[in-house]
Parts: sequence; structure tokens; C-alpha cells
Amino acid sequence: YSNFIDNLRVYVRGGTGGMGYPNLGGEGGRGGDVWFVARERTTLKSIREKYPHKRFVAGTGANSSVKALKGEKGRDYEVHVPLGISVLDDDGKQIGELNAAGERFLAARGGLGGSLATNFLPCKGQRRTVHLDLKLIADVGLVGFPNAGKSSLLSKISHAKPEIANYAFTTIQPELGKIMYADYKQISVADLPGLIEGAHANKGMGHKFLKHVERTKQLLLVVDISGFQLSLKTQFRTAFETILLLTKELELYKEELVTKPALLAINKMDLPCAKDNLDELMTQLENPQDFLHLLEEEMIPANTLEFKEVIPISTYTGEGIEELKICLRKSIDEQAEQVNEEYRKKKILLLQTSK
Repeated sequence: YSNFIDNLRVYVRGGTGGMGYPNLGGEGGRGGDVWFVARERTTLKSIREKYPHKRFVAGTGANSSVKALKGEKGRDYEVHVPLGISVLDDDGKQIGELNAAGERFLAARGGLGGSLATNFLPCKGQRRTVHLDLKLIADVGLVGFPNAGKSSLLSKISHAKPEIANYAFTTIQPELGKIMYADYKQISVADLPGLIEGAHANKGMGHKFLKHVERTKQLLLVVDISGFQLSLKTQFRTAFETILLLTKELELYKEELVTKPALLAINKMDLPCAKDNLDELMTQLENPQDFLHLLEEEMIPANTLEFKEVIPISTYTGEGIEELKICLRKSIDEQAEQVNEEYRKKKILLLQTSK
């Protein structure tokens, strides 16, 4: 994770207020505030490089004087943070969230200036340590076991250039790519580190991966048609078993993840016997209840994922890639239309009730 940081611990302190002026009842200026402001093209890594001490202290309020009985407020400190930031306190409780450019969060409030209420003595600003936790925001999140071909797929459908090799855990940091369409529509796709069985319990890259799935609008499961085996010590899993296990890991981490719209890409269709394996898999997907006995009971998900589309592809030959891009576009557009429709209905309902 040397090139990608998704969690940063920082110290924030609001400015101290200014001194009051007892003789004339003058009031000192309030201390400045520390704000987190969401901005595009900002990373936690750039924050760490720019501010190696990771300390953000706002300015002190001006003292009251004969010339200015009301002291000026101290200078605010604005820290630019990436989109998709959750702000957590030292106990791990979420105290704020920044998802859109321009959104602001008050991290530390400045202290009051000296006045009659404080015996003309200034108050210190709020101080605390907070965690900036990044969860990638993307339209589509690629979900799959290691070596399923997620990185190869991302390189085929977008301009991203992730590392690709024929061994597990090639992807050790999230990669973000954009699919560009002829009408200039863009869809962002996140390739995330490969899951393994037990990821919900933080095995492998567990939570480092799964937390990024939370902010994606839709899921694209990428499955090797020939099955998956992490090592000689682990059990071989067929494509159908892989889908159920991926669903189980998502479900155990956070149940809401399984309710997201999902598509399924069956990769490596260029391999021998791929067509026969695909026929068998489609039969299993049509009636999953008839084949649940293939897995141990504790590995069966409570709810199976319902896929909007199942697309056989080969990142090696390019088979099905264009069809997949069309399906992704259609699915994202349908979801956007649904959200707009719900928004319109709420607006109409508000108008009716106000009348």
C-alpha cells in the first residue's frame, strides 16, 4: 500500500480566542476554525506529503484594544481532502462525511474571545485527533477472487493501466478507470484487491477491499469460468461456488452490499471446455436452490445475488467486451432514471401536502 493511502490520522486544533479589554468592556476575537473541504484531484497521500506533521492549527483571535474593542476572528484553516472521506473520531465513531466537491466539515471550532462572560480571559479552541477514512466513489466496483481477470478487464474497457500478471494478488491497491462512450458519457470503474474466503473477517486484504465496495453504485462480479483455487492447500471452487462465496463475503461484511444492482462477467471464455462449463453454470444460476448442496452450510449466503445481465467475455481475445460496456451503460442509465423518478415523486408529494 505504499502508493495508495486510504486512512490518515491527523491532529486538528481550533485557534485560541483573543484577550478582552476589561476597562472598556472590549471583546477579544474568536479563534479560527479548522475545516475539511472536499476537492477533486486530491489524495490522502498528497496531504501526508504536504503536511508531514499532520497537524492543522487555526489562527488566534485578535486581542481587544482601544482602537478595536471587538477583536477580529482568527484565520480559519482549510484542509483540502478527497471525495469519499468519512471523518472518524479516535473511538472509530463516524462524525462526518464528504462525498461531493465543495462539501465542508467543521473539524475543530475556535475558542471564544475574552469578554465579560469569561472574565475577559480567552478560551482555547477545540482540539482532537481524527481519522480520515477514504472509500472510493465509483459507478461500478469489480468484485472477484484473485486472478479472475479484473485488472485485465479494466485495462480493456478503460484507459487505466493496472498491473497484470498470472499470479494471485497482482492488485495490491485499488485502481480507478473510466469507460468513455461515443456521446462523451463516462462511467467510473474501480478494480479492487481480490477477495479470499474469510475476507469479511479481515483475512487477506479483507476490510481494505470491502470498505471500498460500499460507495460503488453497482457491482460487476468477475468470475473465472474454469473455477478458482488460491493455493494447493486450499479447496478448488467451481465458477458457481465462487459466485456463492463472493456473495457470502459481501453479505457477512455488510448486508446492504447484496442489495446493490449487480452484473456478472464470466471471464476466460477462450479456454478449452469453456462453452460446456458455461452451459452448466447457466443451468445452476437458473435454479440455484438445486445446487446449494455443493457447498458447506455455513458458506451458503442467505440471499443469492440477482444479476441484471450475465455476459460471457474473454479479456484475452476481446470477446464480449463491447457487449459488457453496453450492458454497464444501460444498467447505470436505468438506475439514474429510477433515482430521478423517485426524486420527482417526492417533489410532487411535497407540493400536494403543502397545498
